Amino acid sequence: MLPQIAQLAAHLGSELLLLHVADGWVARSFDQLKLAESEEIKNDRAYLEKTADGLRTKKLTVATRLAMGNPPTEILKMAEAEHCNLIAMTSHGHRLLGDIVHGSTINEVRHRTHIPIFLVRAEKK
Repeated sequence: MLPQIAQLAAHLGSELLLLHVADGWVARSFDQLKLAESEEIKNDRAYLEKTADGLRTKKLTVATRLAMGNPPTEILKMAEAEHCNLIAMTSHGHRLLGDIVHGSTINEVRHRTHIPIFLVRAEKK
């Protein structure tokens, strides 16, 4: 997704906000239980910064945020708080039972926002 977004941001002179929502048990309980950052959270933060640094070398203005909790809720909160005018997300395809039971992040975000959404299909690994 980043190549497409980077090109769009460069063309329009836009600023980017990279957001990752950690949603493991530690992340969801972090504030309530006053937990220390897990290795997963530390790795997520490092990944965000590494990705942002790569975009900055392309002369893009990039900020990062690491949120913790329910992904759709945190994406929407951050987009509103930061006055984003576009939400870019990667689609990993359907997970069938998982999407039926839990719903998909994209589906929930698209139904709860007025901000336009740019979807890019994730590359297969």
